[in-house]
Amino acid sequence: MIPDPAATAASSSKNSSGAVNHSEDESGNENRRRSVRRRKRTHEGSENVKRSSAKAARSSVRRAGGGHSKRRHVEAVTLFEVLTMGRSAMQAVIDDWIEAYVADRDSSLLDLISFFIQCAGCKGVVTAEMCQSKEDSEVMSKMVEELDEVAGLQYKKFLAFPWILTVTWPMDTDSMEYPLIQSGPYGRWFHSEFCDFVSVLVAQSQHSVIFDSYLMNTLISLLTELSNSYVRAFRHTCTLAAVKLLSSLVAVALTLSASIENSQKLFEVQKTKTMRQKSSLQLERIQKKITELQEKRTEIESMMDIIFKGVFLKRYRDVLPEIRSICMEELGLWMKLYSSSFLNDSYLKYTGWMMHDKIPDVRLKCVLGLQGLYRDPLLLPKLDLFTSRFKDRMISMTLDKDNEVAVQTMKLLVLISKTSDDALSPDDYKQLLQFVYSSQRPLAATAGELLFTRLLNTVAPASDTQDEINEEETHKQQTFSRLKALLQFYQESKLHKHVVYLVDSLWDCGGSLLKDWPTLTSVLLQEGSSQSPGLSRAEQAVLVEILVASVRQASEGPALAGRTGAKKVMNAKEKKIQIDDCTKLTDHLLVVLPKLLSKFSSSADSVASLMKIPQYFLPDCPEAENTQAVSDLMAEMGAILDHHSGPAVLEAAARTYLSLCGEETAGSSMVRAARDALVQQWVERLTALLGDALQDDSFSADEEKTGEILSTLMKLRAFHNCHDLSRWSPFELLSPLLSADSSQGGAPPEVLLEALQCLCYSMLWSLNMSGDSLTSRDKAVAQRLQLRLFCERCHHCLSHGDHAVRQQAFLGVCDVLTAHSYQFHVWDPTSYGPLLYTPSPKLQRALLTFVCTHVFVGPDCDSQSSVSKNSEVERLEDLHKRRNLLAAYCKLVVHGVLEMSMAAEVFMYYVKYSNDFGDIIKETMCRTRQMEKMESSRTLVLCLQQLLIRLKREQDSGGRAHPGVQTFTSIKELARRFALTFGDLVKFRECVVMIHRNGIEFVFQEFSQTPETPTPAYLSYLTILSEFSSKLLKPDKKTVFSYLQKHTAEHITDLREECWKPLIYYRASLLAAAEGEDAVSYASSDRRPNRSPFSKQKLEGSRSPCPFSPADSKGGKAHRSSFSPSHQDKTPDLDPFPVPVDPPAKRLNAEGSVVSIRVETDDDTVEVEL
Repeated sequence: MIPDPAATAASSSKNSSGAVNHSEDESGNENRRRSVRRRKRTHEGSENVKRSSAKAARSSVRRAGGGHSKRRHVEAVTLFEVLTMGRSAMQAVIDDWIEAYVADRDSSLLDLISFFIQCAGCKGVVTAEMCQSKEDSEVMSKMVEELDEVAGLQYKKFLAFPWILTVTWPMDTDSMEYPLIQSGPYGRWFHSEFCDFVSVLVAQSQHSVIFDSYLMNTLISLLTELSNSYVRAFRHTCTLAAVKLLSSLVAVALTLSASIENSQKLFEVQKTKTMRQKSSLQLERIQKKITELQEKRTEIESMMDIIFKGVFLKRYRDVLPEIRSICMEELGLWMKLYSSSFLNDSYLKYTGWMMHDKIPDVRLKCVLGLQGLYRDPLLLPKLDLFTSRFKDRMISMTLDKDNEVAVQTMKLLVLISKTSDDALSPDDYKQLLQFVYSSQRPLAATAGELLFTRLLNTVAPASDTQDEINEEETHKQQTFSRLKALLQFYQESKLHKHVVYLVDSLWDCGGSLLKDWPTLTSVLLQEGSSQSPGLSRAEQAVLVEILVASVRQASEGPALAGRTGAKKVMNAKEKKIQIDDCTKLTDHLLVVLPKLLSKFSSSADSVASLMKIPQYFLPDCPEAENTQAVSDLMAEMGAILDHHSGPAVLEAAARTYLSLCGEETAGSSMVRAARDALVQQWVERLTALLGDALQDDSFSADEEKTGEILSTLMKLRAFHNCHDLSRWSPFELLSPLLSADSSQGGAPPEVLLEALQCLCYSMLWSLNMSGDSLTSRDKAVAQRLQLRLFCERCHHCLSHGDHAVRQQAFLGVCDVLTAHSYQFHVWDPTSYGPLLYTPSPKLQRALLTFVCTHVFVGPDCDSQSSVSKNSEVERLEDLHKRRNLLAAYCKLVVHGVLEMSMAAEVFMYYVKYSNDFGDIIKETMCRTRQMEKMESSRTLVLCLQQLLIRLKREQDSGGRAHPGVQTFTSIKELARRFALTFGDLVKFRECVVMIHRNGIEFVFQEFSQTPETPTPAYLSYLTILSEFSSKLLKPDKKTVFSYLQKHTAEHITDLREECWKPLIYYRASLLAAAEGEDAVSYASSDRRPNRSPFSKQKLEGSRSPCPFSPADSKGGKAHRSSFSPSHQDKTPDLDPFPVPVDPPAKRLNAEGSVVSIRVETDDDTVEVEL
């Protein structure tokens, strides 16, 4: 807290000026000493003032709190502390402050000045001196704002006439959080209480001291000066106070205007009285009162103009967005409340300009302010020029990147369209109405309101003279007209796959139209005539989609794929409305739906849509027990399934039967009987057809019979996807299709495709129902034999000539094996369950080969080429299929069906196809690492080693580059990407050490040095292995380096030769950590690591012998000690590798160079001398 400024006023009471005078002519030290003495005297003299302030505060709180204040002790409070006491206490304290101001305005005014400076979060010192004249040039030249870096203080001296105030505060104040910007409830509470204080101060003083030409002048000067400070806390706080002060003055001006209007009315009434009733004295008194009120209003308007020009015009473009938002929010309020002064183009232009601000909140405040103006019909004539000038900007703001700004702008345009018919052109409406298809539901709903009010709600209401029948007919005509307008808009928009989004957009405002299902169905069932042509076929198809979408919306709510911003949780009222709507649509559509299906039975699209409606029926609706309606619906659906075999119709029918067959659904037994009859009919027909077509392991059927087989298979496949048809034994029925010899005329690819899908569903249902169906071991063995037979058939189909058949066989066997693995791990051991089945090695290799040849094909995603739109769509569809294939294979690895090593071939393409499949491969690596981190790391090592072996073979053969061979640079990049996946060095410590150990063994194992082969064949692998060196902990680097030395000590290594560069690079990567460098800079530096001055000092200063004796190089293998990176007992699965505790002794290479190693165990550093 800053010292109470009342102390300054108390000491200044000794002067005639009533303020503290600071002489500017005194010397520095003397002035400082006098200032200290003066402050001491001020502090002593201010005790009486503080006691009076405390007494006033206590009395104020007692008046505000009543008897409660008698039960507690109230401490002395300042104006800043009164913010915490609520509005009632605030009013009482301000009333006491006004009384104190009347008695001693200087000291009270300094209290108020101190309040605003404290609200800015300033913990500095305020001093004051009297100013004789505003026009004194010498005084104005002293108004400075500077900082003293030596003292660490900032100074601001400004004029708040008649005071010259000096505020001193620490330099770091601007970087501190002041109350207005503090997050959480406190910041919001302080903002509200601070604004209330300003408004209460003006409201309580509007009949007294506000017109004394002293209080407001000083206060406006203070706020104007501090709002121009470069300190953000002062500028932000005082700008808010200034604009709130102006808003409070607007309220005072409105009160004065109302009083003037009432007085003028009274004056006019007095003038109309007769001569006998007239009183000239009363007329003069009223006229004098009017004059006084007008003078006060003029004075208030003058104050408002000063604040506007002194604060708003300088701060509405402030660098701080919060200040700009405050200015624009209050400007909208001023124009709305006091339109006679503020609502003109001179003020509206600022709102129009700031709609281009780069901060969304500033633009939002402008739009919200304009909404308040356009809602008032009396203000509309003054907005015509603004509308025409900034209409384009408002329309463009509907595309704003901030969703709230776009929504509020659309609401503003809806207001403008309602108030003026010609404000927006047809092109403007065409652009705005397309937002009903927006991905943001609030924006789409607002555009739907515009569409409903502009196009659909233009029908004239029926006259009151019509009877009830005519009123019903008129309602139908109005609904028909609205539907025609809606259908016309939808067809003109040419977005024929977005009906559900259109219905969702209109739901909030046009729900009564969309939920009028009796009228919608009557329009669909209505036959055209010469008097009323009705709807065309295209319009009927669209209306069917609207009907289905409205049913879905009423049943499920506004949750749509691809559309955000919908309300996720419904309250009790919304749930009740939803249940009532579902009951109404079930009661009506259960009876009418068979008629609709019968009328549109020839249109596959309309039938597929209509057959979705029963999925939204309320299960326990009383009308659902109407057996006749259910029977009619089942009969119509069965008739449609006899004539249609399209995928959309079959899928809708299968899901509808599944919904109606639920145990809680009324009439489910009748629906299940109808479904079973259909399936039995299809199975019998298919049995007869296949019996004629399959003879002597070959498929022979004419085109007509093949079509019937295909149609029946599609129906069985669609229903088997949703229903368990195991009792009809579809596996035994269809498996002969896969065993037919393709070389002797096998089944067509279309038939095989459907049969594979149907067999896959049969196996999945069998595995899913294992807990109920497997009651003996014989049944479990039969299921395993069936699974083996299915895998063998799919393995055979992997080599089929048709690409779609191969893909389906691959996906089928992957899905079934994944489901089998899952069921095997979750089944209850106390009962019979699925027996373990492991795919044969041939099948595993076939699956891996299929992935490599069908997934990782074509140009990778990094190569960009100009393709047409159609080819781009085809490429994306093909990419989607390839991603599904890869995901299916990776699930086999993750679920343990395949060994982890089988994923090494997939990991090879992590970098090459990172854009297309990088996410799938990375997720597979993460999942396998969670299962077994050591085995997963071995898979990464195997991947890198296989790539290098292939590259070496390709280079040795000298043939053409094979597609599966990658360059050395790409292999090194792949290793770098693998290393990045080891984030937690402690968690994956053993894994990284194992990677280095395995790599060193891979390079030097079984290597015998000869003159023809002086270096290992895969020595370059050490360069790849160096990518993992940064993931080693410092102790592990030392041990890995020793392990490397053990292998290299058996061979003659001349590190000056080019062929040994990978070894140099790898050793440098292990040693670079101690120096804080990377391997490249370490290996390429001119200095030798052990020849640094620091190393020399260590060698010269510490000649103590090594604690371990050098081991014999030939007997090193016999004298190994177990190594554990974590220095803990090793488990068997970690497979620890032995390394020598001490490095080999000095050796001479072929060139006579000395290789010396010294291990310093005291500081965990490794020094190498070459």
